[in-house]
Amino acid sequence: MDVPLDPGPLLGSLRAHAIPGVEDVDVDAGTVRRTVRLATGPAVVEATLAPDSVQVRVVAGSASDDDLTALAERWFGLADDVAAVGRHFADDPVLSPLVAARPRLRILGHPDGFEAAVQTVLGQQVSLAAARTFTGRFAAAFGTPGPGASTVFPTPADVVGRDADEVQAAVRVTGARARTLVALARACADGLALAPGVDLADARARLLALPGIGPWTVEYLALRVLGDRDAFPAGDLVLRRALDVPDTRAVDEAARAWSPLRAFAAQHLWTVTAYPV
Repeated sequence: MDVPLDPGPLLGSLRAHAIPGVEDVDVDAGTVRRTVRLATGPAVVEATLAPDSVQVRVVAGSASDDDLTALAERWFGLADDVAAVGRHFADDPVLSPLVAARPRLRILGHPDGFEAAVQTVLGQQVSLAAARTFTGRFAAAFGTPGPGASTVFPTPADVVGRDADEVQAAVRVTGARARTLVALARACADGLALAPGVDLADARARLLALPGIGPWTVEYLALRVLGDRDAFPAGDLVLRRALDVPDTRAVDEAARAWSPLRAFAAQHLWTVTAYPV
């Protein structure tokens, strides 16, 4: 699939978040390989990212061309008009130079909303390395074998019947964090959909009602998995540092001018911090 694309930041973020046993990222080769659930069942897919190109193929299992196209669009934000993003920020003193430097930057999505939510919860107040370790333990304990000796990340149904103590022992996190994971699984099993196209206000309200989930987590998930291009996790420490402001309120105030594409503002600010041009 030929599309304007800046693969470096996407691959860097994928590597930083790759879950052991579920996802493998080779930045030098420009590839990410992982198990996904498709209409035909679990399959191992490999995406190859290059400048202005994304190719997704099945390594094990099966998938239709339509399934792979939809997966690529959701995973790598391929439906967005990056030229329109550039026009939106053309006169902004903060974003204009960042967008000019990376005009093909896209927002990284996720193939599995529940997986993204679990990793985000497990990443609260810890390093990315710790979050990967915790999420890998979660997948190993409650996931299922997939094609090609892969691990299929657990569904909400795989977790909803578990006791929080069992989750705590398997993942080796605090009791509060384990209770959040069980509550999240129950909410998803009861109909909370974490995917693009859902009622954003309803999804936000249902996430916020869960113990241990606050505004930063909700906005991050709205950006990564719900496809809300105006989502903006103002409480994010990296955004605060990038903007050189003292607190969340100041971040939020700075972002008002960037609506309705604040998610792209966040992506550019994260990128210039992690992958300076």
